[in-house]
Amino acid sequence: MPNALPVLVGGSIAIDNVKTPSAEANNLLGGSASYASLAASYFTDPVHLVGVIGNDYPPEHLAMLQQHGVTLDGVDRSEGDSFTWSGEYFQNMNDRTTHHVAVNVLEDWKVSLGKDLAACPVVVLANMAPGNQLEMLEQCTAPNRFVLADTMDLWIEIARDSLEEVMTKIDLLLINETEAREYTGTTNLVQAGALLRAKGPRYVVIKLGEFGSVLFGPPEMNHGLFRCGAFPLHEVADPTGAGDTFLGALAGYLASLGSTDYSFSQIRDGVIRGTVMASFTCENFSTRRIENLGEGDLLRRLEIFREMSCW
Repeated sequence: MPNALPVLVGGSIAIDNVKTPSAEANNLLGGSASYASLAASYFTDPVHLVGVIGNDYPPEHLAMLQQHGVTLDGVDRSEGDSFTWSGEYFQNMNDRTTHHVAVNVLEDWKVSLGKDLAACPVVVLANMAPGNQLEMLEQCTAPNRFVLADTMDLWIEIARDSLEEVMTKIDLLLINETEAREYTGTTNLVQAGALLRAKGPRYVVIKLGEFGSVLFGPPEMNHGLFRCGAFPLHEVADPTGAGDTFLGALAGYLASLGSTDYSFSQIRDGVIRGTVMASFTCENFSTRRIENLGEGDLLRRLEIFREMSCW
């Protein structure tokens, strides 16, 4: 990766407790920025993680991230308890119930970037409060930066004005189909993609879960649309963090190109890599699968996906 650019990833760093129909695991590495930064590290170096943890955060999770080239200079340490999420998935693995959320150290967290981190040209605003996303963006100094952002239904409901401001400052939005419909007020995803682009981002990716995603871009480029399926898995162990992995892999791939001026085709290629990387996440709890990818695993699955998708 001789020409690869550094990536800055900001968002939540959590402790997850997850139950599925077949298994249960506790004290897992969780949080949007954790997944995204780890995924990005497979494509570029360095990846800078920005977030906050409490005094109870498992040190082995941080050590694993560092082993993958994720720097922790932007991670604030607090004397409080870490952000914790506990949830349960049901038989089809698309439906889940959140049993407990402890915001803890996230409640009063303010983003603070050092000079080197602020200069990163590829910026990932992983899922966090729009106010925190704006704090992070206001401190970024790279003149030609490319900004990718994620959001969720909670922020659409309680922080829409701040989210609207975020939308005017980013280049690519990642959002799931339910959120896209809620945000735009239409059930037609083609219309939703156009409406979301009209709010600011040049590119929009609407996630469709097990059915893949749709990339929307300028109409003069590839008709402004690319439909990507999901990589088919025989079994899904835990889908937590798949969307965050997708976002991180997409950003990491773009950074690996050594520029921030991307064509529609390059964004498309990043979506494909995000799709394949996300499929690995679903094969085990937390980041257990993607933290142990062997050399060539991603390339082999990309080739299989290409063969499955061409006609």
